[in-house]
Amino acid sequence: MFIGLLLTGIYLLCTLLSPALGRTAQAGAAVMEGASEALRFCLSVTGGVCLWSAVLELAERCGAARLLSRSLRPVLRRLFPRSARDGEVLSALSENVSANLLGLGNAATPAGIRCAQGMARLPGAEEELRLLVVLNTASLQLLPSSIAAVRAAAGAASAFDILPAVWLSSAASVAAGLLAAALLRRLWP
Repeated sequence: MFIGLLLTGIYLLCTLLSPALGRTAQAGAAVMEGASEALRFCLSVTGGVCLWSAVLELAERCGAARLLSRSLRPVLRRLFPRSARDGEVLSALSENVSANLLGLGNAATPAGIRCAQGMARLPGAEEELRLLVVLNTASLQLLPSSIAAVRAAAGAASAFDILPAVWLSSAASVAAGLLAAALLRRLWP
């Protein structure tokens, strides 16, 4: 919100100062060029996100997402023992983690919300709810599709050449998040 206010303030200041500096035509051209470029960028990113959302939908319909979700359940049962007892919560949790692995945060959000609501209803699952927030924030990604869409829209020659760095950094952030959660659980039970 602060950034939006700051940018609005800068825009208004430039609008007010451009006539005084005799640069009204240049300011108007810059505004129109910027708006055009922003629209082009947004449409390009939207196209990439739509493509990868369609790929996820196909994976869902052919059963690949269910297979990935099922393969994650043993690990999730270990991390979330109370929540794993509730089939709906475990299903939403598996769906959320699967979508995050595929880099589809927009598809992971509804499942994460359903999972968090289910965990909030379970007695004694507060710690697991905090762990869910940590995992969603750190988000291990195997295929960073949203980032690749942004890179492609910005003109990157190879949008997926960042895969090793994404794998390393997301694995490190998940490990650090889990370690911090475990440490804080021991310090403040």
